[in-house]
Amino acid sequence: MKKAIVAICSLASFTLSAQVDFSMKVANKPSDSLLIRSRSFSKWIIADKSGEFKATLDAPDGFYQLKLAEQYTNLYLKKGSDLHVTLDYNKFDETIQYTGKGAKENNFLALRLLTQNDKDYDGVMKAGTPEVLKAEIEKIKTKTFASIPKGLDEEFVTAFKKSNELELAGLEKFVSKSLGLKKLNGTDSPTFNYENHKGGTTKLEDFKGKYVYIDVWATWCGPCRAEIPHLKKTEEAYHGKNIEFVSLSIDAQKDHEKWKKFVDEKQLGGVQLMADKDWNSDFVTSYEIQGIPRFILVGPDGKIVNADAPRPSSPELAQLLDSLFKQ
Repeated sequence: MKKAIVAICSLASFTLSAQVDFSMKVANKPSDSLLIRSRSFSKWIIADKSGEFKATLDAPDGFYQLKLAEQYTNLYLKKGSDLHVTLDYNKFDETIQYTGKGAKENNFLALRLLTQNDKDYDGVMKAGTPEVLKAEIEKIKTKTFASIPKGLDEEFVTAFKKSNELELAGLEKFVSKSLGLKKLNGTDSPTFNYENHKGGTTKLEDFKGKYVYIDVWATWCGPCRAEIPHLKKTEEAYHGKNIEFVSLSIDAQKDHEKWKKFVDEKQLGGVQLMADKDWNSDFVTSYEIQGIPRFILVGPDGKIVNADAPRPSSPELAQLLDSLFKQ
């Protein structure tokens, strides 16, 4: 499995026009078409009668993603490259090999994907302060840059470092936000008083004395809908426990009927509420919610247990809830 969190920005690309000769032979080939793409470029290549993929690409210099069926790898293209690829689809990462002009850079990228280790990022994900986070980010950058072998194309090295720095900056921003949310844990939760699908309105205070697991979602949100089956199973698993499951829709008011119909058709359980001003609702802005789904756990005393709680699809949620009810 690829580790997207540590992959380089393979969909970034640059501006120079490139003429690249490309060919690829695949053992155990599952498809006769492969895709080479970046943010500004997309090219499908169809296998010839011999089963080989061949093309001359007029593409910008930069990083790409090569995708064949369900597998993919990072790719670097530059004007004048003449790349030949061989691999066994059943052992995609382990067998991919480049020859020809531009091979050294691409073999480096392939090896990097193969050897990336999630444990290298444990320090970042567990950082408790901004200072520790910054130090862990620098540690990863130093290790990554030290792994670049000598003799690679200078333009590639420059682009790789820039791409990696952007990736790490994004990661640092993401974790920094999580650190900020952790500061909310143990404080009084912002409250709400929103429309209940069953009629009337419901306040957070109505659940005093119980844990409250809140799912902030919307009918138009694909990842939100993907969590629904897992949320239903979680509700069943903890039925009878001292916990309420509240789903808070931030659909726009113009989609009010759509929300009601969705709840009915999908037979959604728990307490179904709709916020009054979608993204601008007080509860949503108080929790600094800028992306959904977002899950929040509030304690029986109204204090925040976890301002960025695990998703229902994550095993960490069951671990968290079990720890509460075993006390």
